[in-house]
This record gives sequence, C-alpha cells and structure tokens, in this order.
Amino acid sequence: MSVVIPTLNEAATIGAVLAEIPGAFAGDLIVADGGSRDGTQAVAAAAGARVIEAGRGYGRACAAGAAAARPESRVIVFLDGDGADRADLIAAVAGPVLAGEKDLVLASRTRGEREPGSMLWHQVLAGRLAGLGIGALTGVSYSDMCAFRAIDRGALARLAMREMTYGWNIEMQMQAARAGLRIAEIPLPYRCRAGGASKVAGSLGGTVRAGSRIVTTFLRVAMGPAPRR
Repeated sequence: MSVVIPTLNEAATIGAVLAEIPGAFAGDLIVADGGSRDGTQAVAAAAGARVIEAGRGYGRACAAGAAAARPESRVIVFLDGDGADRADLIAAVAGPVLAGEKDLVLASRTRGEREPGSMLWHQVLAGRLAGLGIGALTGVSYSDMCAFRAIDRGALARLAMREMTYGWNIEMQMQAARAGLRIAEIPLPYRCRAGGASKVAGSLGGTVRAGSRIVTTFLRVAMGPAPRR
C-alpha cells in the first residue's frame, strides 16, 4: 500500500500528518509537492516521506503520487497534508480495499463528526449537490468529495483520470460509479486544518476557481464515454 499526500506550502502541518499515520500503513509515504516555498519538502523528507516534485495542480499531484507508488503497492490512499483528515484512522478507509472487499472507499466529512469551522456551508452544499448530480447520472450517490480515500490500483488505472486540478475528486467518484466499482462511503471525523490557509475555502477567488473546475469536470465526464468495466 502507498499513501499519497499532495502538498502546497504545508510545512507547518505535514510532519504531524506523517507522524499520525500508523506504522502498519506507513511503508510507502509519498508527498507530491506542487511547488512549496515554505520548506514543506524538507520537513516531509525529514519525517520519512519520499518527496516528488509534481508541478502545480491538485489532480496533477495526486496522479504523480500514484504513478510513483512502489510496484508492489496494490492500494493507493490519498489524504490532504493540512492535518484536517484523521490519518490515524487510515485503517477504516484502506482496510476494505486491502481485504479485497471494496474497490474504492471514501471518507465522508458531512456524515461524520466535524469540528466547528472545519467546513464552510458552501463546501457542505457543494458535496451534497455533486452527490445528487452523480446519483441522477449513475444511480450511485455520494455525500461528500473528501480527499481522504483509498482505491485499488488496478481500478484507478481503469478510470483513465484526466483532471489535473480541483476536479480530480469528483472525476474519480463519477468514473468509479460508471465503471461499476464496489464503492463504500464511511463517516469519519474531520478537524479544522492545523495550520496555513486553505487554497480553496480560504478566499473567494479560490472558491470560485475550484467550483468552476468541479462543474466543468462534471459536465465533461457526464458527456464522455464510461470506463471499461
């Protein structure tokens, strides 16, 4: 199993995120950095991660991290580097995929317990609207677009992911549903970010850019061919 953490200026939090991952799941820790200027790369390397320079773009970092996973890794776990995801609960996400029971397991922040202020109202609404849209299109509904997820590596390859920015998560969820993957969404607790500023919710501009990219990705995937089953 490999753990992929996309980062951009998360020196204040990445060390604690890596330290929180239980040892049984920490065999291949990959920090896919998007050009941090605060020393994130050095902190991550000192904490035991392999650091790769992925270039800008959330989806690009996720894709680069997955491509860099060790050949023997059958499962890829994604989580954010800001400390909001409960990395200590990684077994709940990765376990069913490692056991061969599921192909994709996603954490749901909206169904779990959230610290006050950890999600803004428009983030909750966006996840629910996206879930309804995907449900209408595929029959598989989601409650969230949380970054914390585990997927079978072979299944990920079948999805033929293209989105290199903030639409990565919704593209994966749509393509997984269309491909007939065995999917589970589980409620997990969610914290306020441990430091720094959110690239999406931290500003109006970031929110607008991310939202437009998510909508664009939804429309592109909805009108495109389904992945092979």
